[in-house]
Amino acid sequence: MPLLQMKEVYTPLKLIGIKVFKCKEGHTYIKFWNKPRKRMSN
Repeated sequence: MPLLQMKEVYTPLKLIGIKVFKCKEGHTYIKFWNKPRKRMSN
């Protein structure tokens, strides 16, 4: 997987360990606890 520049998007889900990221290309990724990031359908 190529190196992507991502920014974390704040959501209330972060309080329970679910993080959402937006990459420079416009794709959205989701991360559950300490598992790898997965791309959401976008």
